[in-house]
Amino acid sequence: MTLNPTPAGPDVLVITAHPQMQDSRVNRRLMKRAREAATHAQPQASAPRIVVRDLYALYPDYLIDVAAEQALLTPARLVVWQHPIHWYSMPPLMKLWVDEVLTFGWAYGPGGNALRGKDLWLVATTGGPEDSYHPESYNRYRFDAFLPPYEQTAALCGMRFLPPLLLHGAHKVDDVEVQVHEAVFAQRLTSHPDWPELAELEEVLCAVVPTDARPDDDAAEAQ
Repeated sequence: MTLNPTPAGPDVLVITAHPQMQDSRVNRRLMKRAREAATHAQPQASAPRIVVRDLYALYPDYLIDVAAEQALLTPARLVVWQHPIHWYSMPPLMKLWVDEVLTFGWAYGPGGNALRGKDLWLVATTGGPEDSYHPESYNRYRFDAFLPPYEQTAALCGMRFLPPLLLHGAHKVDDVEVQVHEAVFAQRLTSHPDWPELAELEEVLCAVVPTDARPDDDAAEAQ
């Protein structure tokens, strides 16, 4: 059963997650720009080029329609995860989306080739300024140290992890910088895959999961 209306398959799928989107200073504006880009990028055909999914608006009860999400992922060439960084990771509904939608045998593992060859792009904001992500500051690590879970998720699914688009210090950054950031975001959405730097990226690192890496359903429930 489809819980929410599912648009036809896009080339670019933006999955955005913010628990208080109405109060967001930057992510709300990014989502709005993505939707504006979607409106202006539609071809004459019925299938939209860009689709934007606001997870907290779609699933306030946290009951994710896995079939609908997978149906949108299947045709997409670029998958965008747009969210604020919460405790060095993603918001809880975004994590639940990953847990439930990127299933074994579909997204990864034996027969799990649905996402292979696609691009995954993280578009994230942080509350702390860039210089807080430093060994001598309170976050103790450079921001790249928190990216391996994203990178490995992409690798497990056979996706290419693109250089993230980050805006640090989102609470205090001036409005001009936010406007520039929005413009870059929209331009990238409408121009993918024609990004000059993509030609220089390494080939996709595909992590192969053996057939016996996961227990059967009964064993999985008992763990």
